[in-house]
Amino acid sequence: MRATLSALCSSFITNRDIVKSVFPWESAYLYPVGAAIFTEKRCTADPDRLEFCKKLLKSQTGLFSNFKSTAKLALIAMLAVDGSPERKLNQALQVYDALKEHFWGSQYLPVASMILSDVVEPERYGEVAARTRHIYELMKNEHPFLTSGEDSVFAAMLALSELTDEQIVEETEHCYRLLKPEFFSGNAVQSLSHVLALSEGKAEDKCKATMELFHSLKAKGCKYGTDYELATLGVLAMLPADRSAVVTDIIEVDNFLSEQKGYGFFGVGKKQRLMHAGMLVTSDYLGESGTMQTAAIGGTISLIAAQQAAMCAAIAASSAAAASSASSGGN
Repeated sequence: MRATLSALCSSFITNRDIVKSVFPWESAYLYPVGAAIFTEKRCTADPDRLEFCKKLLKSQTGLFSNFKSTAKLALIAMLAVDGSPERKLNQALQVYDALKEHFWGSQYLPVASMILSDVVEPERYGEVAARTRHIYELMKNEHPFLTSGEDSVFAAMLALSELTDEQIVEETEHCYRLLKPEFFSGNAVQSLSHVLALSEGKAEDKCKATMELFHSLKAKGCKYGTDYELATLGVLAMLPADRSAVVTDIIEVDNFLSEQKGYGFFGVGKKQRLMHAGMLVTSDYLGESGTMQTAAIGGTISLIAAQQAAMCAAIAASSAAAASSASSGGN
């Protein structure tokens, strides 16, 4: 394994364990996402800072705020890596208020707020929130039964695109039509199509690269998840790197993770583990490119797409596990 990738792997496990120590009762699906936020910034989680940000979030939001729902741990991690968590939370709450003018509240909306607060000037919050809603409506027109809360996060990312709203949705739909015959879950394919719409190039080429990566991993005995995990595959397929090298890196990281506590027989499943390997490989490649001008996906949006796709997957998996547990307990 390359030295930079090995260092990221070690940092990831260290950060996961620190995050877990501060949030011992959270879902196991969320610890790796919190860890990845610190690892991507090349820093080590500080328990005191996490506690500070946890108290900050509690003091600035109401008892039933969506900022305190399933995504809470990840939101606190995003605050903790910021140089001024008070300012970041204030801006995220402003974005959230702007989005609430156009959306019903959901556990995903604070995630979208955090994304936009990082890359949008305050005077444009209202404009971008309105554009997010318009893109979301266009998505819903195409897929009324598939489009739901998590798509607001992808709509927020797509609202940063230089394409027109109609071009964005046309590109998404083109990718969807090409990919849907390959996978069972329409919802997962829609999320993957959103990620691919963020990148440059022809839809046919992007979808071909994604499927080639999927089959290359499968041929090596690593079947990439085709449900919540699928969106992150699109980010990996668009990396500015040789596909065989990416496959090798993913497998090496997956092998490393398989030997770590929490990833064994009773830990997070193989599909989630492979997605986490993909997150680390993405961070390594994009972190190495500095300004990331060579990336097929716009530089700033690349890591955002990887993080948020993984975050949505963790939230969805955590919610599904909680619902299953509650159902089992009631029987």
